[in-house]
Order: sequence, then C-alpha cells, then structure tokens
Amino acid sequence: MYHEVIESPEAPLPLGTYTQARKAGNMIFLSGQAPIDPVEGSLAACTPEVQIRQCLKNLAAVARQAGGSLDDVVKVTVFLTDFGDFPIVNRCMAEFFSEPYPARSAVGAVALPAGGAVAIEAIMMLETC
Repeated sequence: MYHEVIESPEAPLPLGTYTQARKAGNMIFLSGQAPIDPVEGSLAACTPEVQIRQCLKNLAAVARQAGGSLDDVVKVTVFLTDFGDFPIVNRCMAEFFSEPYPARSAVGAVALPAGGAVAIEAIMMLETC
C-alpha cells in the first residue's frame, strides 16, 4: 500500500528522520509537533500556554495540508515535561477542537525535542481517501 507523505510549509521542518505526516488510506498519522515557530524556526516563547498553542497551530497546519482540519482528529497524544500544565492543555484543547473531542492520552516526559515543555501528535481520519 502506498503511504503518501504530507508536508506543510506552514509547520516546522522535522527535527529528525521523520515526516510531518503520513497518509494510509483515509487515516493520517501526524508526527509529534514541538512548539517551534515555523517562521522563526525557533522554540516559541517560554510559557507553557504559548508552547501548547504553537504545537496545536502546527498540527492544524499539517491537518490542512492533508485535506482536513482538527475536527477530523480522532486521537491525540500530549507529551508534557510538567503535569502541572495539564489544566492549560485542557483549556487550549477546548479552544482548538470541537465536541465531540478526540480520544486523548497524556504522557509524562523528562525532556522533549528542542527543549520544549510539550509535544503533541495526532491521528486523523478523513471521510474519503
């Protein structure tokens, strides 16, 4: 089966040997997005809220490039270096996603790429291939 590579110029370039997303049938697997500003190419401001919002903006850009939106996301995994930031994640998720919200997991991490406080990955399902 062919797996299409999805690349958005509105999201940061991958930091390693991976793609921003891969399409397999009607499923889109979005790689974890670090809180990197794609214009500046650097870590977003130091506050957790700004970093969470940047991750979600990056995910939205990749979702658009794949032909969908965050409303098509069925599963989200959030990686946090500080679970004290979890209420901020909830607040931001409510702003970026619509009900019914996607399934979600949160994972604690000692450190994340680019020195961010958060990284977010997602799985999206489109109606048609």
